Amino acid sequence: MSDSRGDGIAAGAASTDGDSTEGKSADPTEGKSGNSTETESADAPTDREHRREVATDRWVGIAGAALALVGLGVLVRQPSLVLAGAVGVGYGVYARTGEAPTPTLAVTRSVSDESPAPGDEVRVTVRAENVGGTALPDLRLVDGVPPGLAVVDGPARVATALRPGTAVTFEYAVRAARGDHDWEPLTAITRDAAGARERTSALDAPTAIACTPELSAGGDLPLRGLTTLHHGRVPTDVGGAGVEFHATREYRRGDPLKRIDWNRRARTGELSTVELREERSATVVLLVDSRDSAYVAADPDAETAVEASVAAAGQAFSALLDGGDRVGIAALSPLDCWLPPGSGTVHAARGRETLATDPALAPTPSDDRFYRSLWLRRFRRRLPADAQVLFFTPLVDDTAATLARRIDAHGHLVTVLSPDPTTSETVGQRLATFERRQRLRTLRSAGIRAVEWGDDSFPVAVAAATRRWSR
Repeated sequence: MSDSRGDGIAAGAASTDGDSTEGKSADPTEGKSGNSTETESADAPTDREHRREVATDRWVGIAGAALALVGLGVLVRQPSLVLAGAVGVGYGVYARTGEAPTPTLAVTRSVSDESPAPGDEVRVTVRAENVGGTALPDLRLVDGVPPGLAVVDGPARVATALRPGTAVTFEYAVRAARGDHDWEPLTAITRDAAGARERTSALDAPTAIACTPELSAGGDLPLRGLTTLHHGRVPTDVGGAGVEFHATREYRRGDPLKRIDWNRRARTGELSTVELREERSATVVLLVDSRDSAYVAADPDAETAVEASVAAAGQAFSALLDGGDRVGIAALSPLDCWLPPGSGTVHAARGRETLATDPALAPTPSDDRFYRSLWLRRFRRRLPADAQVLFFTPLVDDTAATLARRIDAHGHLVTVLSPDPTTSETVGQRLATFERRQRLRTLRSAGIRAVEWGDDSFPVAVAAATRRWSR
């Protein structure tokens, strides 16, 4: 089990720092034309542009070494040493008097697709033109790739030199992931000719993509007996209209003829009416654990438990709506996320957007602090009295298990749906696996249904659990 910050955030770091080992490119040609979205920074520094100049360590100690060489030459009476030391002193003075040039760049960034599907490759083209009057002898550009996207082709950086009026273009590709992704400002680093002074500038060229996956139904969900008064698909212990036999009662005037027990009438001569088990709709809230601790994966290249939970919640959302239930969405997160239970096509679109783009369900964790007591009070106030909860959590800590028991104890029946991010390669990982199994056993012993899935898909795991519970 690996931490999300080694998986999600590292992807953003790899897209910049990690790509530097792939080489440098400097293409002075113009950017590509075609079906792309292009954004451009202003020629002059904008409000969001920040600059910082620092000294590099390239010439550290040269003045001291040069003076020592001069002193040694005087001491041993060697003019060549004195001359060499004087040259070094000159370099030291030159390095201290230089200043890194201020870049005046017009930056454009274009993406090949603003609304890709998850997993699609999106080509990104960045072009920077020196619109100032000063040459830039040493220029390095690093693009601000969103942390939730991984660079899959080409480095997201370039090193070059630009004369006034010339431009450099570089391209790379990112793999689209669920959510809204905004590019951070491009970082421009300039150095003077001696390399002693360095200036860092942040150049803004707003660019964004929105990746919204399609929701597919995941089959029948293991809903429990808490229902509404509306007709649906959840069997109840209430007699009425349905398809399954419930009981018989004395005939009342006005009962439908098709529900009279004619066999009993033939045997005893008495009229009685057959009651069928009513099927009603349910109010369900899909709760996704997206705390920092939930961003774990079996290995760094695997999807996190949060991604698996969101994908499963999307299937559950579609299946429940198709079954006539009222469905809402919430997140166990430091960021607020709440979609009240509802139904209909408009609600389906809102649910799809929430699962795809809500910041509380982002592919990378939030830096905000999570307060369990405050979250629980707010969540309980929002829950309808007849709502049950499908809780998607990897159960990697005791907080998730404790909250599941507390919500269930307050009358909102809870079913835990847990993606398994554990592995057993090391002693620590085997211990984490054992602790997670203990939490599952504790929940089941408390009467809370729990379904887990790993290599099997979510619908397969749910179908197997439903068959087991129906025995």
